[in-house]
Amino acid sequence: MQSSQPLPHYDIQKTYQWNYENAPDPVKQDQRAVPGRWAFCGLPVSSPLGIPAGPLLNGKWVLYYASLGFDVLTYKTVRSTFRECYPLPNLQPVDTAPLSGGEQRVSISKTMQGSWAVSFGMPSAPPDIWRKDVERTRKQLAKDKILSVSVVGSLQSGWSLDDLADDYALCAQWAIQSGADCIETNFSCPNVCTRDGQLYQQPQAAALVASRVKEVTGSVPYLIKIGHVPDKSQAQELVKAILPYASGIVMTNSVASSVSDQEGKPMFGGEQRGICGKATKQASLKQLKIFAQYIQEQPNKTALPDLISCGGISSAIDVKEFLAAGAQATHLATAAMCNPQIASQIRKELAEQKD
Repeated sequence: MQSSQPLPHYDIQKTYQWNYENAPDPVKQDQRAVPGRWAFCGLPVSSPLGIPAGPLLNGKWVLYYASLGFDVLTYKTVRSTFRECYPLPNLQPVDTAPLSGGEQRVSISKTMQGSWAVSFGMPSAPPDIWRKDVERTRKQLAKDKILSVSVVGSLQSGWSLDDLADDYALCAQWAIQSGADCIETNFSCPNVCTRDGQLYQQPQAAALVASRVKEVTGSVPYLIKIGHVPDKSQAQELVKAILPYASGIVMTNSVASSVSDQEGKPMFGGEQRGICGKATKQASLKQLKIFAQYIQEQPNKTALPDLISCGGISSAIDVKEFLAAGAQATHLATAAMCNPQIASQIRKELAEQKD
């Protein structure tokens, strides 16, 4: 039975830590079965609906959204060391037309128009906290749900690329030991300017890190999350570099842009932030088609990575459009944060369209 009352969701007026500590409890809802047979990087799953790293701050948030009809839950990016969140605003609504990636600046909006600038900075609880939380969450999560854990290396002064790769691998190993069904390495965060957030723009560096992570993941599905890559030749170079290692490629993290207030003054110190939500849909769909075409051109059809799409997906129509364009699964973040019932609604629509 679905409640007619609005469900709790992330409060953008409150701090990251407040939202971390005030996660909603799971709800009891009947969910419609999604017609078809689905898999996520080789693991059987009940639908193509998942959530990328971002909304699921901890295990309680994972269990909440699992109860709302999402089948692949990605635990928000964790590190080998504690990292504080950036100060408010962390989610700033913006008013913008569809983005292509060439925009220099977007303006804020007083109300949510479907898109926002994301400014978290990849915070992380200390490893002893998140490792226990992941283990506890996997034990409580239904067996037919998939728990993917997003990890990132934490670049330290004087580190080489090898050091960063080892740090990624260490986090991946810890996550697996805690019970993660899948590992996702975040190679894209436009809110940080160091190498840990921009690996997807450096194919050879990305390949080195991916190879090191693959050594510890073994048979556990390993996904790589990337940012906006609108250029076909750059996309091909990146895919060629990570193809030997990735079970899946998750895209598109966001489309980066500077942000100005309503008086035209730059926000966030003038630095770029990732824009997420409806305004990124067309850019994400275009990127998916570029990657899907190149991957299908590869001669070895038995070792191709799944393509996991996110970026502006907010309806059953969007889900079907991305699946038809070559995605094996679709992840919703902004839509899920604004409307926790979105997965239930999409499941219902997909089931009724099949009837």
